[in-house]
Amino acid sequence: MATPFPFQAAAVLTAAQMNAITTLPISTKVASYTAVVGDVGSRIVMNVASANTLTINNSIFSEGDTIFIANKGAGTTTITAGAGVTINTSGSLALATSAGGTLVALSASTFGFFSGGAAQLTVNYLVIAGGGGSGENSGGGGGAGGLRSSVASTGGGGTTESSLTLLKSTNYLVNVGAGGASKTQGSTTIFSSIQATGGGAGANRTAGDQSGGSTGGSGGGGGGSVTGTRLGFAGTANEGFAGGNGLNILGGGGGGSGAVGGNAAGTTGGAGGAGSSNNITGSSVTRASGGGGGAETGTGGTAPAGGGGNGGTAGANGTAGTANTGGGGGGGPNSGGAAGGSGVVILRFPTSGNTLTVGAGLTSSSTTSGANTVVTITAGNGTVSWA
Repeated sequence: MATPFPFQAAAVLTAAQMNAITTLPISTKVASYTAVVGDVGSRIVMNVASANTLTINNSIFSEGDTIFIANKGAGTTTITAGAGVTINTSGSLALATSAGGTLVALSASTFGFFSGGAAQLTVNYLVIAGGGGSGENSGGGGGAGGLRSSVASTGGGGTTESSLTLLKSTNYLVNVGAGGASKTQGSTTIFSSIQATGGGAGANRTAGDQSGGSTGGSGGGGGGSVTGTRLGFAGTANEGFAGGNGLNILGGGGGGSGAVGGNAAGTTGGAGGAGSSNNITGSSVTRASGGGGGAETGTGGTAPAGGGGNGGTAGANGTAGTANTGGGGGGGPNSGGAAGGSGVVILRFPTSGNTLTVGAGLTSSSTTSGANTVVTITAGNGTVSWA
């Protein structure tokens, strides 16, 4: 039965109509919507698959008018103030799936929004693990740390991941993985439910075999060999590619997040695998490239842009991966492999209505990009939370 609201003067309500007052009418919207006076006392339910808006314009509503708002769609509904309108809230005006609340007119142009249940927000992320350390004695280059992102494609040719819908006033774990020392896999980087795998270690050259290399987010490069090709190590699906192969007395490059590590050829160590470009900060930056293979004679493999270290040549050791890129270490020509670069966590979220607290134990910096705040966490183990 339809609820007889708004009431008319001298109207007489039946018992059934009185009971129906407890069930507010529902108005479901499948696209962005601008509220009208007829929505007073009703429930507007947004059911839209993509991001959408619910606009509140000036001089449409009167003091005391109330609208209940809920979002059941996959897209975030943002309650938007029209020209001359102010909407105040202690929560967020961006409603993720299953979020909602009550909009109350304090005047024709000023409103308060009182959210129901736990406030939520949408967070995009770039999570990169620590890069792997390289091998020694024509050692393979270290593999880049695994790369996972909700903004651009992930490592290993994986597709872009989904953003996270998080609760406010809730602590979420962050642990930035360190780069691996010589012949050591890099450490895992964690943000909430997202974990990126440390880059694989590059292998050593030994008499007739290789040792010390490992799989990882991106695989370490194969070490040099006196008996034939030594295969590089595998990467992790949707995080990074495999390392390149070692040959003769040369080592292959470690696999980058964006491409397989190069194979050793002739007297040149294999090149590091290409890194991945990501624009979560508002500008494109390439990170997570593999380290180049070392060369006991000849030329060490080079590392492309993205933080990987160059492979060493006789008399000059390989270089370390760059901090906070997850780059793999460059292979050692004789003794002495190079360390991988540390990982990083970058978070992007709407500035309006959201304040991030970074807990003790974490090192961070903050900037803005358009309507978003971008926080880069470069070291440590702790928690973050939003209000």
